[in-house]
Amino acid sequence: MIQKKAILTAAISGAVHTAEMSPYLPITPAEIISQSVEAYEAGAAVVHIHARDPETGEPTSDLEVMGEIIAGIKRRCDVVICITTGASQMMTTQERLAVVPRFQPELASCNAGSMNFVLAGLVDHLPDGSPEWARRYLGGTYDNVFSNTYLGLETYIRTMQENGTVPEFEVYDAGMINNIAYFQRKGILTAPIYIQFVLGIQGGLPATVDNLVFLRTTAERQLGSFHWSVAAAGKAQFPIAAAGLAMGGGVRVGLEDNLYIRPHELAKSNAQQIQAVAEIVKILGREPAAPEEARQILGLKGSSQTHY
Repeated sequence: MIQKKAILTAAISGAVHTAEMSPYLPITPAEIISQSVEAYEAGAAVVHIHARDPETGEPTSDLEVMGEIIAGIKRRCDVVICITTGASQMMTTQERLAVVPRFQPELASCNAGSMNFVLAGLVDHLPDGSPEWARRYLGGTYDNVFSNTYLGLETYIRTMQENGTVPEFEVYDAGMINNIAYFQRKGILTAPIYIQFVLGIQGGLPATVDNLVFLRTTAERQLGSFHWSVAAAGKAQFPIAAAGLAMGGGVRVGLEDNLYIRPHELAKSNAQQIQAVAEIVKILGREPAAPEEARQILGLKGSSQTHY
């Protein structure tokens, strides 16, 4: 049965693209706050938040920067804020997870397994004048494993549940569904299960409709009841979003995943991408979920119970 309400998520800035790739990518807290509010006004129920060093644009685990961003968003609208715990694959588990006990968000990402998360191909596409950190970080992924061990996953899940935070499981390959099922069977995972299928990452499953159907079917067999959304990298973003909406899921778009609104045309904001998928939702006879409806669907505690 296809759920009438579709949860739309805007992944605002991420940890991959640089300001030199697009003048519209938000970097500073003020820019991230502004684009988050605009995405909410365009129909996003959820914003997925990374923090950047406002001077260099480099991904940061600085809790003061993150706190400024999420408090600023909360003051201006009631969108659901999903804080990343995958801020950079080069950070330690402690750095990535620190946001949960500090801010006790409603929703936080939880990468569901270790993988080769390779971004090195982007180095050749960096414009002249790109910062050295970008070349070092993107190139360094060629010889790095994005580590999310079973001990790490258990730590993430327990920490989130202790703080009233629902994990948004980022699933890049089918084996990660088995990981989630393991913690469900052991009774460690008791919160509502919410999965974000992420396709098109080098090292994960390619972004095809067949693979999305395979992941959803596998999750149904392994997990039983769960909610899901889908994101895809680069030019696959909108085709996979359309397929996911037709299949009854939610979708994630945003400048974290794709800098374009159509081939060869940069998106001018996250809101522009949300507006585009909101139109697809309506064409399919569905409706974008409001934040309060998303909270009800996902079993979230409400923004008044957060610590920011």
